[in-house]
Amino acid sequence: MKSQGESNSMKKEDLQELLRRVSIFENISDEALINLGRAIRVRDCPTETLIFSQDEPGIALFIIVSGRVKISIVGDSGKEIVLSFLHDEDFFGEMALLDGLPRSANVMTTEPTTLAILERDAFLRCIQKRPEIAVSMLSELSKRLRKADEVISNLALLDVFGRVARALIDLAEQEGMRTQDGIVISRMPAQKDLASLVCTSRETVSRVLNEFKQRGLLTMQGRKFVLSHQFYQDQDAE
Repeated sequence: MKSQGESNSMKKEDLQELLRRVSIFENISDEALINLGRAIRVRDCPTETLIFSQDEPGIALFIIVSGRVKISIVGDSGKEIVLSFLHDEDFFGEMALLDGLPRSANVMTTEPTTLAILERDAFLRCIQKRPEIAVSMLSELSKRLRKADEVISNLALLDVFGRVARALIDLAEQEGMRTQDGIVISRMPAQKDLASLVCTSRETVSRVLNEFKQRGLLTMQGRKFVLSHQFYQDQDAE
């Protein structure tokens, strides 16, 4: 029987193609992908679905088929701090599977999201049979650690204009599309989430975005933002 939210909408061939595009599985054989696909279930999640909470046991690896999630923690004061956003073909939840410790953060969808879920036992069996997956995962974890170091540095050294600009550039690099007018980000996070990402208030983020808009560096149409080429030049100059 299918559990609530579980989906049968993905064909096996589509699931295998998805796995091939995920960085940690891109170098394994077709046979291994087929076996891996058999162990995966697919779940459809509405906006603001809590996938798991900080300190929960880690029982599965999650791959984003489509949509977006935010990774966050809650400080001692109860304030949410957004660590990052992940989107199509990104994965999360691997740390608790590897070290056996509880989840280190909260994960919530910020738009309708479809997830491919690989349970811990199947994931560990896969790593044991295919050590190259562990090597790829270590590479990905190193990238994320470097990114975390960069974020910490930005929070310490940049003013709020610089932090918002850096966040916009990161989003553009992750999922933007280059056009004649600039880089288009078609699915901007909510301003409250952007504010949590750069450790400021939603009102301050709104003021900074309006300042960028008035200077002709940014255009906004709902959740669609366009960063002008001048925006990049200004940030490089600073």
